[in-house]
Amino acid sequence: MTKKIHILLTAFILVTTLTGVKAQQAPIFTNYNNSYTYINPGFAGLSEGVNVLGLYRQQWAGGFVDQSGNSLSPTTYLLTGDMPLRALGGGISFSIMNDQLGFEKNTNVGLGYAYHLDLGGSTIGIGVSGTLLNRTLDFSQLVSGTPNDPLISGLNEESGMLVDLSAGIFWQIPDSFYLGVSAINLFNSTTRALGEEGSGASFTTDRTFYLVAGYPFMFETMPTFKFIPSVNFMTDIASWQVNAGMKVVYNDLFSLGVNYRPQESIGLTVGLAIKDFVLGYAYDINTMGYHIPGSHEIALSYCFKLDLDRTPRDYRSVRYL
Repeated sequence: MTKKIHILLTAFILVTTLTGVKAQQAPIFTNYNNSYTYINPGFAGLSEGVNVLGLYRQQWAGGFVDQSGNSLSPTTYLLTGDMPLRALGGGISFSIMNDQLGFEKNTNVGLGYAYHLDLGGSTIGIGVSGTLLNRTLDFSQLVSGTPNDPLISGLNEESGMLVDLSAGIFWQIPDSFYLGVSAINLFNSTTRALGEEGSGASFTTDRTFYLVAGYPFMFETMPTFKFIPSVNFMTDIASWQVNAGMKVVYNDLFSLGVNYRPQESIGLTVGLAIKDFVLGYAYDINTMGYHIPGSHEIALSYCFKLDLDRTPRDYRSVRYL
């Protein structure tokens, strides 16, 4: 595929994501169980201690460029942290995400709290988080198929600040099963009309619903191996996406996995645990055709275990397996 076709395809992707003006969908991660703190506030504090995660994703690496040769491929940075807080009866969390798609940039900061309901053999986290989002788009760089398109005419680089709320429920049976249901950007907040003449274009947050589930298990004949099938379903009502994965962990040190995203990609993952640090890498093999290249994802997490003086039962974080 020539560079010219790359540019045209990129322009098509950008323009079709601007529906009056509505921005891209929430980012998709191949190691989606690394992002539970971000997509489900109910997960806060359900693991073993103070957890910090840094994640970098470059989608369709090097596949799309502008007329100056600058990369337009989606790039996402995510930093999250959470910990249990007994004084509040649950856990707290934070997240910082910077997401860039072509000429659009989003910086998202969230703070959350989850109340933990102990059911004896399992725990339910019920959480909410507040989100502050700064969204910027350089309209002068967009290519429209309509001369003097009224939607973007007269607009240059515009930005808007939005406030929204996310909520979620996360049910966890230690080393057995977990299920989470959540929604981010519940209010679907919208800014004022952009530009001096009020073209009708405005920024809007991306209301997205999630359903995640997983079932870590072991075989008695293979005690050093742990198998973790999982699924992540997300939708903004207008469209939907499914991630289905399987990860195999050896001796809590090494992991190999595969993830399938229908009609988009097959992802291969590998992980290495060194004391309380876990390093993970994922590569998505594109299955959409059009000679679109693959995607890279790197994650580094750290878990500082806390002595919570709990009753004797083994809590393990589903995120760091």
